[in-house]
Amino acid sequence: MRVVLVRPTHPGNIGACARAMKTMGLTRLCLVAPSRFPSAEATAMAAGADDVLYHAGVHASLPEALAGSGLVVGTSARRRGIAWPEAGPRAAATEVLDAARHGEVALVFGPEHSGLANTEIESCQLMVCIPTAPDFSSLNLAAAVQIMAYEVRQAALDEGPMSPRTEARSATAEQLEQLYTHLEEALVAVGFLDRAKPGRLMHRLKRLFNRARLDQNELNILRGFLAAVQGREKGSG
Repeated sequence: MRVVLVRPTHPGNIGACARAMKTMGLTRLCLVAPSRFPSAEATAMAAGADDVLYHAGVHASLPEALAGSGLVVGTSARRRGIAWPEAGPRAAATEVLDAARHGEVALVFGPEHSGLANTEIESCQLMVCIPTAPDFSSLNLAAAVQIMAYEVRQAALDEGPMSPRTEARSATAEQLEQLYTHLEEALVAVGFLDRAKPGRLMHRLKRLFNRARLDQNELNILRGFLAAVQGREKGSG
């Protein structure tokens, strides 16, 4: 299980997040384009979680940070134009724990002031909105990490020791991106999608497949179907 901080602006928040993670037994931290890291301020705020910072991965992009992950859970304080599959922290923690039995899981948190961009949310199969007072919804980044880390730990303690499952592994984030690219190419080939006027079709289709939580067998079936469609289109041309 990894915690991914996207474009964090304050090094102190990175350190506080590392501390929040370690108190709940999480140690894998990934940073996407941090403003300042490493930093003495981050180390000071980590308050003993220096090892989490030392082993933190620094990545240029979110897809790079998500490499190898199956379930990707994003957090957001605001609703979007197109609703995304959503759960509260407690329900999401149960899903995270279940997914961790047979694949890697990423918990993604956006920048302090703006949150995740819509294009970044498309990489998430599930969104979590932490319920706050309606008249003051501002939540510190480390506090959000602490809440999610606590809920995951509590779910694990309630369930007891985990044993790996034998079912097919979840499709990884990069495999899903390859599927979306393939799907877009096939839709263009059959004349269903006009790249000059794409609208929100691909956004909605990504939402559909994120809800489905494809495993690798299902993804391979879809990729095979798309390849057959493209082959037939070429043959008819």
